[in-house]
Amino acid sequence: MRLHNLESRAFLVLVLLTTGAFLWMVRGFLMPVFWAVVLAVLFRPVFRRWLRLVRGRSSVAALLTTLSVVFVILVPFGLLVAEVTRQALGLYRRIASGEVDLHAPIDVIERSIPALADLLAGYGIEIEGVRTSIENAAVTASQYIATQALALGQDMLTFTLFFGLMLYFLFFFVRDWERILDGIVRVLPLGDERERRLFARFAEVSRVTIKGTLVVAAVQGAIGGVLFAIVGIEAAVFWGVVMAVLSLLPAIGAALIWGPAALLLLATGSLWEGILLIAGGTLVIGLADNFLRPILVGQGTKMPDYLVLLSTLGGLTVFGIGGVVIGPLVAALFLVVWEMLAEERASLSTE
Repeated sequence: MRLHNLESRAFLVLVLLTTGAFLWMVRGFLMPVFWAVVLAVLFRPVFRRWLRLVRGRSSVAALLTTLSVVFVILVPFGLLVAEVTRQALGLYRRIASGEVDLHAPIDVIERSIPALADLLAGYGIEIEGVRTSIENAAVTASQYIATQALALGQDMLTFTLFFGLMLYFLFFFVRDWERILDGIVRVLPLGDERERRLFARFAEVSRVTIKGTLVVAAVQGAIGGVLFAIVGIEAAVFWGVVMAVLSLLPAIGAALIWGPAALLLLATGSLWEGILLIAGGTLVIGLADNFLRPILVGQGTKMPDYLVLLSTLGGLTVFGIGGVVIGPLVAALFLVVWEMLAEERASLSTE
């Protein structure tokens, strides 16, 4: 018996060591695998529809699903990144050359509202300090964006490699999803029923969480970009993307961008443009979350806004831009595990 226990423990150590060595070896390629898994989960219903249309030929259905991902998500996303990069670089060049006067908005507001300087001074805020802060923030932000855009261009070969790997993995994950899950269930020592419930619940929570955050944020950013273009604000696509990212922050979100822009329009005499931006921001952007989230999420489980915010910020800190999705998914897994634990404890207490 002791020899058997020793052999079992030694084998478990070997399994952990080889698994750790394998993950360490492929660590540079885990991000394409992650995005392939996320897209496979999101497009599972699409795969089932294609599977019915092609009469059960799984390889053909997986290929059509992969092409659907390319044309529905990846191509528009690539075009959006290219346009945002172009507008960001253009904005940076205009700021660096002095064509964009960062002091002008403050000067206009100061002339339009003479009491503003006295009001700010009462709180220990000097107009010159505000001018300097705005200039430094704008230059720093534009330099960062320009640097990231140039780095993306220089790393295009790596990006193309990762993109191709993601599509390659996506095809097999979509086609062999059930077989992969069966293999994981067979290996993990958590109990088959518990594991299947865990995977099913995680997929459900992940799907509704992503739909309830990223899709709503994209819609709010698109509406904000259209409003900016209508009122004549430059780099509307760039600002729309910024509003989409900030829309991940509950309550305030995109208002951090369109609010100051509307006030600036009003202060500079663009009355109707400012009113239109305020009305659109309040009635359309602000209420999009209330209308779209119930439609996209339905009655499914969704995370509270404060947990979405916390997990998104934490994900960005740890994983970079991919943390926008990784953070909420980790939080979703956290909720699923504790929810299952609570259910099992409740069932044990009633027996």
